[in-house]
Amino acid sequence: MADPDAPTIPAARSARFLFRGQLLHAAAAVVLATVAWALAVPGFTGGSWLGLTAAGWFRATVGLCVLHQCYGWLAFRGQLGWGLFTRLFGRHDLTVHAALFTPLLLARPVVVLGAGLASPLTLALPRWAELGLGLALLVPAAYTGWSVRRYFGFERALGGDHFRERYRKLPLVEDGAFRWTPNAMYAFAFLGLWSLALLLGSHVALVCALFQHAFVWAHYVGTERPDFELVYGA
Repeated sequence: MADPDAPTIPAARSARFLFRGQLLHAAAAVVLATVAWALAVPGFTGGSWLGLTAAGWFRATVGLCVLHQCYGWLAFRGQLGWGLFTRLFGRHDLTVHAALFTPLLLARPVVVLGAGLASPLTLALPRWAELGLGLALLVPAAYTGWSVRRYFGFERALGGDHFRERYRKLPLVEDGAFRWTPNAMYAFAFLGLWSLALLLGSHVALVCALFQHAFVWAHYVGTERPDFELVYGA
């Protein structure tokens, strides 16, 4: 049975809106991956972790991010315009989405970790600077994670407003890290990837973190902001 709290938006039910912003998204993938590869090459060493070299973990990073953000685009636009998940899974639509989205999200730090363990201590920085910067960046990232749990909620953070009317009626969160910016998840949570790379002292892991952080903003501009404008009329 479909959930009555999962209404679609007729204006989203078109190929034009489905692909809105995706040329930018695709162009960003190509440009950022190319630049990141050029930056990462000097850090490719003979090491490996779990059978993958640093170059292999870099490729895994790019592939994962493209897969994750393409899934987000298709899931959000499909649900917003056609109620895709609700038609297929009824009241379990958001649960199924979370089950698909969450592993992809959790894999993002794993590929940075893999790149770091395959090429540790390759940054041209003093070790004390790597550790100091890594710990410093961990603070806003951890605070943002706490703020999401305390004030925002994980279902809403996973795109719940694409699935439930009740999330669209909630006021803008302005507590915790969201006092600094409404885009705290993109602005600060991804600093955790930078922190991980710096603590490992890995050149390639740091480039992987840079790619992820830059590319997620392409997702925001190409996918989430148009959705936000349609859902909230902003």
